[in-house]
Amino acid sequence: MKKSHVVLLVLVAAAVCVIVSMFGDFSTYETFASAAAQPGKSYHVIGVLQKDKAMNYDPRIDPNHFTFYVKDKSGNVNKVIFNGTKPTDIEKSEQIVMTGYAQDGTFHCSKIQMKCPSKYKKDMVAVGNQS
Repeated sequence: MKKSHVVLLVLVAAAVCVIVSMFGDFSTYETFASAAAQPGKSYHVIGVLQKDKAMNYDPRIDPNHFTFYVKDKSGNVNKVIFNGTKPTDIEKSEQIVMTGYAQDGTFHCSKIQMKCPSKYKKDMVAVGNQS
């Protein structure tokens, strides 16, 4: 190989490394247990809304505080605190993807993506206030 080809190959490899490190948040879905193992670190947790447990949202008291319970993929049920308004039709969602962190036995999420049951409806995303 020519020296120019080797240099070009090294530059391409370096560029790929830089791009991967910049956009390296290729996280997979975690469970509440793995999020609780490292409190404060942001995770994506997927689960199902527990409709038999209480959902608390009173916009007159605090319009940016919504609590509910979710069962994750390993079967653990955890309380979730969302710093935003209650997402429309959250009760109709098949699955919920939450982005947030664990703290003091609860999961604090800043973003909720609801997987809707109809293939013709787009997934709904709710973004809360950062705290």
